[in-house]
Amino acid sequence: MSKGLFITGTGTDVGKTYVTALLVKALEEAGVKGAYYKAAVSGNIRENGRLIPQDADYVKRVSGLSQPLETMVPYIYEQAVSPHLASRQEGNPVELAVVRQKYKELCQEYDYITMEGSGGILCPLHWEEERELWLEDIVRDLELPCLIVADAGLGTINATVLTIEYLRMRQIKVKGVILNRFHPDNLMEQDNRRMIEKRGRVPVAACTAEDAETIEISVKELMALYE
Repeated sequence: MSKGLFITGTGTDVGKTYVTALLVKALEEAGVKGAYYKAAVSGNIRENGRLIPQDADYVKRVSGLSQPLETMVPYIYEQAVSPHLASRQEGNPVELAVVRQKYKELCQEYDYITMEGSGGILCPLHWEEERELWLEDIVRDLELPCLIVADAGLGTINATVLTIEYLRMRQIKVKGVILNRFHPDNLMEQDNRRMIEKRGRVPVAACTAEDAETIEISVKELMALYE
């Protein structure tokens, strides 16, 4: 049976796609049959008139996945705004049934699915007066546990613990945290790690430097995060 893991962040630009690519790469290099998935991605460019999902393309190049790009993201938008706003301008709003079906199709072919979110967990994907869809709705629907990517620097204790507590409040399992842009000799960042583990009551699964080409977590530990 296929297993999945949802990668969320404490906000935009914390390095979620970068870390996701390293996780997928670790599985790929271990010979694990893995796939990448993202419900919606905004801020993409056109090549020969076709929108290319930039995050998926980056993960595919870094990880070496053979998975076809067209199976990675069902909703692709050009404007660099939240998916709900981009779809309001461009059409083709995100539908939960479509996201679910495309995920199930991947589960039939791959053993480990790494699903990346858009921005932080409080991201609206579809918003109308009579209907709304948030990122957390998809996580709950697919029954995925979460791994949180956070910047290692100043302010991360507040942002990370708030994200952990919100996910718990919404009955979403938190498997751990990855601190990105981590400097092992930095006293504050070392303390941030300890405080997140103590107050958040979750492990910091790995710490990643900004220019790292691999992630410091064993394949066994990484695979254990998936459910």
